[in-house]
Formats: sequence, C-alpha cells, structure tokens
Amino acid sequence: MLSLTEKEIEKIASLLQKGMICFYQLNNKKIYHLPDDEDYFNYDLTPDEEDVLDEIDENPDNYAEFTKMDSNQEHQMMENFADRVVKEKTFQDELFNALSKPKAATGFKFLIDNSGKYNGLWSEYKLDKYKDWVLEQVDAFNYADE
Repeated sequence: MLSLTEKEIEKIASLLQKGMICFYQLNNKKIYHLPDDEDYFNYDLTPDEEDVLDEIDENPDNYAEFTKMDSNQEHQMMENFADRVVKEKTFQDELFNALSKPKAATGFKFLIDNSGKYNGLWSEYKLDKYKDWVLEQVDAFNYADE
C-alpha cells in the first residue's frame, strides 16, 4: 500500500506543475522525475535518467507513476478558480473571456500574472489542486494494487 508524506505529496505536485512525470520508488521511498515527452519533445535524457527508466522497465511493480493533469482538467481548475476565488466581477469576466479563446491557459496566466492580487492566490490554489490530484493517483494505485 502506497502512502506519501505531506512533503512528498507537495514535491510531486510541484514537479507535475513544471511538466515532469514522477516515479515513486516503493522500496526506497525515493522520488524520481523526468520531463514529460509532450512538454519536452526535443529533450535528450541524461545517462542517469536513462538508468532510472531502465530500472523502471525492469521492475515496474516497485514504482508508482504520477502524471500531470490533462488539459481539460487544468482548464476546469482555471474556471473553478475564476468562479470561486475571484470576487471582482469585471476581472472574473476577463478571465472567463480568456478561457473561451484559443491559447486559454496563456491568456489566463497573463491576466493572473498582471493582476498583482491574484498571482499568489492562483499559485496556492493550483498547488492545492495538484496535491489533491496526487492523492487521487495514490488512491488509484492502491485500488489497482488490491
């Protein structure tokens, strides 16, 4: 049964937000992270990263894999933030407008980054949602393991 400390959950959540895939080695309780192919398709793995992947291939039952949210989940998280956290109707409308256009995440992030007030709140909210996402993956891993 996989269980993580709060510190491990936060570390994995932070790495996933940066576009990494994480692997938790069950017997050593160690976190490995590699760039997600989707985000880093021109990235060449280091020899150490290749060794980690070889070890995972050879002994997959000793690793739990954690992936980032898909784009629909991230979009929903941005909508929920705008709906539940942002109190100014005008700014809320700007965020929903940005989310309805192509490159929604870029537009949303631009508005948040330039808001001053909501930049820190968004970072905190996103980290909390990613920690929940990590816990969902832990539950799925434990359920599949039964």
